[in-house]
Amino acid sequence: MKILARNASHRGDQGQTHLFLDLLFHGAGEAGAECEVVTLARLKINRCLSCYRCQTGEPHLVCAYDDKDEMRGVLDRMAAADILIFATPIYLMTMTGLLKTFLDRLYSTMNISQGELSDCGLIHHHKNPAISSKPFVTMVVSSNIERESWKSVPAYFRTYARFMNAPQVGVLVRNAAGLFSQMEDPEVSSQFPRLAKVCQAYEQAGRELATLGRVRPSTQRRTNQEIVSMPFFGLLKHLRPVKRRVLAVSDAMWSGTSESGRAVVGEPAAAKTMEIS
Repeated sequence: MKILARNASHRGDQGQTHLFLDLLFHGAGEAGAECEVVTLARLKINRCLSCYRCQTGEPHLVCAYDDKDEMRGVLDRMAAADILIFATPIYLMTMTGLLKTFLDRLYSTMNISQGELSDCGLIHHHKNPAISSKPFVTMVVSSNIERESWKSVPAYFRTYARFMNAPQVGVLVRNAAGLFSQMEDPEVSSQFPRLAKVCQAYEQAGRELATLGRVRPSTQRRTNQEIVSMPFFGLLKHLRPVKRRVLAVSDAMWSGTSESGRAVVGEPAAAKTMEIS
């Protein structure tokens, strides 16, 4: 089993997205999978010019940038993989520009003059199944606790799966992600005991990808669980008084102290919209 991830974080190996891929691939590697991460921030991948060179020129389905940037190498790795991972932090409520630029360049692998119906009955055009129809996992990393901040990305990839005949074999959404970079702080780990449980769940998700070719729904629930262990927090966080409290704790942390004068660690990850990975 070969698993290829595309890390679309602008911070590359220094971001939270890399941390969760590491956990996933630790479990997958233990289970015998061959794992590789393509860090898009390290590569030169030009934006699609919509020049139609790939559709009208010779040779056909060859991008004008084919020998001028590093996209071709990534496509070749995708074709050789068994499972793909689209991993992105959230920037302004959606995927990063790195990932969208990458996805736009898949256009050069599709013959738009050849119409097709997808397996779901959707009108589309030819796609290269070796690239666009592979089983894939959607991985979303957000510092915000608000579902509104990240929900557009899973929605996009649900649609992608239906048009591309690509089985989506896992959806891993991690909110409050900034807390995980502070796990080695004893205060943080004691304040948020679910951090360790989530990390264990990501490793288990990797094992399941390697052995089953998918992530079980029960494991996805564990990877996606709320970090705050307050009963019914998943519901309570939608109430304005709770949101105001989250903001107050976050602002206190950023100013260096809490209302009691004690330094607060970690909490800003629960309140900020801009992904810090």
